[in-house]
Amino acid sequence: MALANTGAALQHLTPRPVKGLFGDNYLSVADMDFTQQFLPEVYEKEVERYGKRTVGGFLRMVGAEMPMASDRVVWSEQGRLHIAYDGVNSNSGGSTITLTGLPTGTDTSLIGVGQTLVISNGTVTAKARVDSMGTFTSGAGDTSTQVVNIKVYGETSAVLPTALRNKSDGSINIFVFGSEYAKGSGDVGNSFDASFTTFENKPIILRDKYNVNGSDVAQIGWVEVTTEAGTGGYLWYLKSEHEARLRFEDYLEMSMVETEKAGVATIATGVTGSEGMFEAIESRGLVYNSTDFGGANGLAQFDEILAELDKQGAIEENMLFLDRSTSLGMDNMLAAQNSYGAGGTSYGVFNNEEDMALNLGFSGFRRGSYDFYKTDWKYLNDSTTRGSIGDIEGVLVPAGTSTVYDEQLGTNISRPFLHIRYRANEAEDRRMKSWVTGSVGGNYTSAVDEMNVHFLSERALCVQAANNFVLLK
Repeated sequence: MALANTGAALQHLTPRPVKGLFGDNYLSVADMDFTQQFLPEVYEKEVERYGKRTVGGFLRMVGAEMPMASDRVVWSEQGRLHIAYDGVNSNSGGSTITLTGLPTGTDTSLIGVGQTLVISNGTVTAKARVDSMGTFTSGAGDTSTQVVNIKVYGETSAVLPTALRNKSDGSINIFVFGSEYAKGSGDVGNSFDASFTTFENKPIILRDKYNVNGSDVAQIGWVEVTTEAGTGGYLWYLKSEHEARLRFEDYLEMSMVETEKAGVATIATGVTGSEGMFEAIESRGLVYNSTDFGGANGLAQFDEILAELDKQGAIEENMLFLDRSTSLGMDNMLAAQNSYGAGGTSYGVFNNEEDMALNLGFSGFRRGSYDFYKTDWKYLNDSTTRGSIGDIEGVLVPAGTSTVYDEQLGTNISRPFLHIRYRANEAEDRRMKSWVTGSVGGNYTSAVDEMNVHFLSERALCVQAANNFVLLK
């Protein structure tokens, strides 16, 4: 055929007055390679392949957000009421003990003449009175020492028992339990200033943006989506902008959890980092390693955590945010404590309904004097976040508020143990800023044929009373 692959070659087409398929009135791919009579079937609804993809929400549950006008937040936390030292050494004669690990400078020990002490290595215990204060030696950092001369109660020679003498390995612990003075004594006791510790943090600036050129904006295409919040609808080209915003909101929370202060090395000019939750717990809180709550010693391990909480603030209500394996292990630990009913299942606590008893998950429980509320933390399970590493199994966060002295307000304030401070004043709010630049979409701020959606936030996390937090690793 002389005119192959041209319109003249389509001799078999016979137009029809109605829309219908006949053997001689359609174009096949072989007839016209530049188009098709039938477009492919397109599903307009986006498939939710990964379900809810955002990992935020943790800080919304356990914290609060409050503005601040400065680029630094400072707070003070109370010290211990009672006086105790660990890592204490004793001399060979048993008449002196040496307090170690004191701060640099003048004598800052909180022990004075006349005070009575409990001295123990965990096995042998003695009671003593401070007879006089010995030599103070100042060292760099927390390496200063203070010698304390003592007289021991209950011993014929008024010196320490043999098991407590000549210990230079820091195996002795002491605490003050009172004082005793002789009749007519001129001693008037000891005056000590209340101890407190000052902490500070600085906000970091987070930025991101979404970019689309003018041509893509002009190409309209609708996709039906279900948002992370559960609502649904149709989105145009701003589908990607919507996801960029969700991703940035996750970054706001993930940064507060993960960020660290810069070390000696310079990261970049003006970049100093900030203390995130994990760093705060690692440096000032409690870290429990090798958890296996589902094992034979699971409850004993959990009781070790309770014993440590007793030494700290002993806050009654706490929240557990766990990864999947730790959560299931804790379910198994709790279920194993129920030894009643058929097969170890007690239907009585479920109104004698067997179907209700098949719920093997626990959302809350009480152990000792503590209440715990347990939930899964998606951030530890998601394969694109901590779920890809698996080194952190969960975190115990105290509920309620703490009272601290705010250095800027000059007063005692109550704040959640975990809360966000963001930069804001009457003229500028940097909690979560969003603005548009470019020359597309009705916004004309530049000659570039594009639209840029910008996101910015400046914030810091305050972890107060970190000694009440537990990081499970």
